[in-house]
Amino acid sequence: MERLERCGRGLRAGLAAGQVRRRLPWLLLLIVLLGSALKDGDLVPETPMQNKRNPLNVYFVKLAWAWTFWLLLPFIAVTTYQFAKSKFLYGPTKSVLMVLQRLSALLVGTAIWYVCTGLFIYIENLTGMCSTSGKPSEPHRLYATKHECHQDNGIWNGFDISGHCFLLSYCALMIVEEVAVLEGLSIDQNSKLRVVINGLFVSLCFLTMIWVFMFLCTAVYFHDFSQKLLGVLIGLSAWYGTYRFWYLKPFSPGLPLPNIPLSSKKYSYSR
Repeated sequence: MERLERCGRGLRAGLAAGQVRRRLPWLLLLIVLLGSALKDGDLVPETPMQNKRNPLNVYFVKLAWAWTFWLLLPFIAVTTYQFAKSKFLYGPTKSVLMVLQRLSALLVGTAIWYVCTGLFIYIENLTGMCSTSGKPSEPHRLYATKHECHQDNGIWNGFDISGHCFLLSYCALMIVEEVAVLEGLSIDQNSKLRVVINGLFVSLCFLTMIWVFMFLCTAVYFHDFSQKLLGVLIGLSAWYGTYRFWYLKPFSPGLPLPNIPLSSKKYSYSR
């Protein structure tokens, strides 16, 4: 427990004054620019990470939204309920309603993930052509989708917007926004609730590190520059459109720290 507390305290220090939230979008853009330059210049060493079957890609990135969703769900529920009771002195009913309002951010994120990934697939199918190694005597077949092409062992050449760059950037930014609630949350040092929140917080921080690391691997090993840039710009737009615009409005899931500007938030959880 003490080790978890020390780990949580060290990670929370990085949240002070919102530095991570302000710098992470620019860091992601910088990674895409530098990573693409290294890839185009053939300056990237061969590592196991360039294999799409590496464990982090198979067991984490392929399920990125599921990991993000199921770790954020209990974290948002517990911290929002505690925040509502301690800061607004809400009763159980109003606190639960505030929890449900904030949890709707996960439904918004799910809709963004579903729509964007579907759009990426549609664009790739719309712009692609299939290259196969069929015999010259065989009639030329037209393929409507990438899936049909792969069924005949063909190679689909289309504009493949980087779903990894989109989803990993959006998930990482969403997590750092949601854990910002700890900047205004006071919990008793010996409380069991603190242990639960610490465990979820540390897990979310390490998950964010995995997302950023795999984002880096995508930038240096996969996709063209335009595909990666468009992917991350869509991810940044989804984050900005929600947490920096819509969630400031009355009829929205709201922010983790409601009605408190980013520049004035105080870091008090670990004190």
